[in-house]
Amino acid sequence: AVVSTQSTGMSPYLLFGIYGIFMGLILFVVFVFIAKATASLTDKRRLQLEFFDTEVDKMMPFPSIHSVHSLDLSIVIPAYNESKRLPVFLDVLFPYLSVVSYSYEIIVVDDGSKDTTTDMVHSYSKKYGSNIIRCMKLPANKGKGGAVRQGILSARGKEILFADADGATDINDLEKVRKSLHDLLEKSNTKYGIAVGSRAHLQDEAVANRSFLRNILMYGFHMFVYLVGGISNIKDTQCGFKLFSRSAAQAIFPQMNIERWAFDVEIFVIANILGIEATEVSEETEEPEEEVEDDTAVEEITEKIGEAKIVEDVEEKPKEAEVIEKK
Repeated sequence: AVVSTQSTGMSPYLLFGIYGIFMGLILFVVFVFIAKATASLTDKRRLQLEFFDTEVDKMMPFPSIHSVHSLDLSIVIPAYNESKRLPVFLDVLFPYLSVVSYSYEIIVVDDGSKDTTTDMVHSYSKKYGSNIIRCMKLPANKGKGGAVRQGILSARGKEILFADADGATDINDLEKVRKSLHDLLEKSNTKYGIAVGSRAHLQDEAVANRSFLRNILMYGFHMFVYLVGGISNIKDTQCGFKLFSRSAAQAIFPQMNIERWAFDVEIFVIANILGIEATEVSEETEEPEEEVEDDTAVEEITEKIGEAKIVEDVEEKPKEAEVIEKK
């Protein structure tokens, strides 16, 4: 028999909230299992892709994250049908970078877009040179997590930032995040570290503007991130402005399995397992419009279970070993 909300005395919003939390728990348990399942630290998870090199006027292969860095900073921007929003961000980004004292590159990862995103990025490559900005065109849509991973696995920077294409985070916050990472690395005397932008200080305002149901789901998600994922030091795991030392990126991203929902959380779960510290930096940002991922996200999570290898015997901290071997 179907139990109505009237007979239970519960509002439909509360029922939806309880259902959402219950389903979130199930999916999060599955997710954590996958996060602990990894591939070996090789280039097997990096697609062999090419970019158009404007200097030699032909396609050239992307380098590997496991090569020695040749630049100070790589900025990876995942993009899916972003031919309209991305130019706005790039036109803010380039003037900012034109006055910095360090070398940099921008990698736009076109995640199987159906619009003119790739052509738009190529126009910027012709203007600034492919050594400054290059487009990575994925053969099919992989999801934001998959796009970020592929871009980072081909980055040349000593530090690697991934930023959302909507430019929701003020690019002027980049120096605060870089300083926070440098302080963490110096304090811990390590090459492994993560600094993330955070909107946690804006939570009270966001809660006031969100619907009751969204707030229930948000608090439920935060609870499971803490209880199941074991992530207690990062309050905002979802902000699209994260900076990694190259060594941290080399250790984390070849092991990632989640390509869509909750890939941000997987980053911190793997970092915790490997003993990589992360620090959080308050940033100025606007809450972006919700991104739409297709309904294959849950299906993808369950499929990954059969593909994964379990992490075993990770006894040494990453800072004590150049390569973490997996059985």
